Amino acid sequence: MIKRIVTAILLAPTCVAAQASGPLTVELNKLESGEGSGCRAYFLFRNQSGMSFEALEISLALLGTNGVIDRLVTVDASPLPAARTTLKLFEFPETDCNGLSEILLHEIGSCKPQNRDETDCFELIELDSKAAVPLVK
Repeated sequence: MIKRIVTAILLAPTCVAAQASGPLTVELNKLESGEGSGCRAYFLFRNQSGMSFEALEISLALLGTNGVIDRLVTVDASPLPAARTTLKLFEFPETDCNGLSEILLHEIGSCKPQNRDETDCFELIELDSKAAVPLVK
């Protein structure tokens, strides 16, 4: 009996990525000139993970046409309901869209599925880009 309880306790905390039924796809859908000298980025978050997220904060490195990091920006993509595609619009002030060569998913500052502990969901995220600028890990 004790052996079963110990086994159950050891197996209980499984990885969120292992529990997910599918990916959380982050798609850079479109870039356009924004207010003043800024760049407006449209992202689609396709959540097929089977989990809703109450927190998802990501850090993006914006690389210029010379391949050098121009700036780091942090965006809050939450909330993200399960089994839905959500459009999020982010403004990158003082950034020329035409001056970008790549956007790098630098790190995930916060990833918290609803009613669960915060976790590292880097492996759960897949990236795509419909814009001329690639979105990469």
